[in-house]
Amino acid sequence: MGTVVLSGTVVLVVLGFGNPLYWLVAVAVLFLYVRYGLDASSTSSSSPSAPGPAQGTGPAPTSYKAYRERRDTQAKWERRYRRERPLEYRRQERERSK
Repeated sequence: MGTVVLSGTVVLVVLGFGNPLYWLVAVAVLFLYVRYGLDASSTSSSSPSAPGPAQGTGPAPTSYKAYRERRDTQAKWERRYRRERPLEYRRQERERSK
């Protein structure tokens, strides 16, 4: 994945000599890769077939305190979702009960 991103960035930089907008795109691609791509590639390449938490749920908590904080944060977001989108929440509850 890293080589594809770096190759694409080099191509965008070379194309940037004709249109500087490509330089901005190259910087954005590098930023997004450093911000999101490195974490995802390191966790997925370490053990792709190992059982664990569902995709996108984050790392497992290392202590009960971390678990409680994560659970409380999730409950807070769910309450906020219910409060801000009551119709959507009711629709989802009807679909779950079927």
